[in-house]
Amino acid sequence: MDARNSLLRLTILSAAFSLSLVSSACADAPEAGSSDAVVFEGARVIVGDGGVIEDAVFVVEDGRFTAVGAAGEVDEPAGATHVSLAGKTVMPAIVNAHIHLASDRETRTDQLQHYAYYGQSMVVSLGTEDGNVGLQMRGEVVPDGARSQSAGRGITSPEPGRTEIPHWVTTEDEARAAVRELAADQVDIVKIWVDDRSGQYDRLSSGLYEAVIDEAHANGLRVTAHVFTLEDAKGLLRAGVDAFAHGIRDMDVDDELVALWQERPNVVLVPNLPAPGVAEDMSWLAGSVPAAQVELMQTNSFDRPELQDFFGIQARNLDRLSREGITISFGTDGSSPWAVHQELADMVRSGMSPADVIVAATSASAEFVGADDLGTVEAGMSADFIVLDANPLDDITNTRTIDAVYLRGTAMDREGVGARFRGADQ
Repeated sequence: MDARNSLLRLTILSAAFSLSLVSSACADAPEAGSSDAVVFEGARVIVGDGGVIEDAVFVVEDGRFTAVGAAGEVDEPAGATHVSLAGKTVMPAIVNAHIHLASDRETRTDQLQHYAYYGQSMVVSLGTEDGNVGLQMRGEVVPDGARSQSAGRGITSPEPGRTEIPHWVTTEDEARAAVRELAADQVDIVKIWVDDRSGQYDRLSSGLYEAVIDEAHANGLRVTAHVFTLEDAKGLLRAGVDAFAHGIRDMDVDDELVALWQERPNVVLVPNLPAPGVAEDMSWLAGSVPAAQVELMQTNSFDRPELQDFFGIQARNLDRLSREGITISFGTDGSSPWAVHQELADMVRSGMSPADVIVAATSASAEFVGADDLGTVEAGMSADFIVLDANPLDDITNTRTIDAVYLRGTAMDREGVGARFRGADQ
């Protein structure tokens, strides 16, 4: 079965599978009612803003939360269907502010469904897209798929032999023209790379990134920067950058960097930590990854001291900046849909609490990308949430115990999507 026919079959069967998933997530069968409202009850709700509601009740109507509160405090619509989530934990679906999606529609659709499988409601593709498919798909609802945003083509200094998709700029006029082209495309954010790739290229100079940032702001756009060194991070802060798509990776941050950042409290850090270099159990991926690939990933997962050292720099920097009050958002880079759960664990490994990491990945990330109806479980928001079998506030790896994912108020067909990606229907 080819991917196009598979997607068609998945779309047709989505409603039927959603009903079966609701049943599997419940201790009791839903009670039939005349209203289209659904009352979910009995779960612990991690709101996404730092709050927690034990024995919660929340109502979903027309794809949105219409009431959320503790048992006995919520007015339930007459005739609503009731779904028991006793023993479960509910949290908002995750907003991933840094990934790289494919440039063709069919592959991109598959990716958005795979990201949703792992509990993500929105993803932001940063700067490596060829053509306009990514920009076109932003307003589309992909069945069982996450929403998406796009930076279109990013901006960097010439990197021959590496990639020719981003705008290569060598003068301020070229830098400003690239931004104006992106503004005409109505990108969601401008992505720049400030990195010499271990001495392989001349990195984007301060004069060029200053021109990009100035032109972007003149056109109502924000700029997020791929950065590597401490000194470049300081220069970007002075130039007015809006966000960092990576943490600082060459050395521990100093007091000057912290002071510069605190002068601009709206600048957001998307840490995007590297592999921690420790052996991990990869069996939790079996639901959507072919068995042979899981086996290979397990074989390649062992302690690597050299990676631990590199991770340590960024982990210490994240820990300090978080403690200094810098706004932390969330992103994973690359195109691995399951990396979201590894990143959550690595952020906790760095020193952040599970509660703070969940806020970073939900409400803080949604606010950063301008997704005003995502990131929290509260009335008026889109009903995009994850049902978990265990509490991630006790152990952040419990975000991997996904029982169901709801997008826009409907349970996605995780079983069918997972089977397709692991090749079970071939």
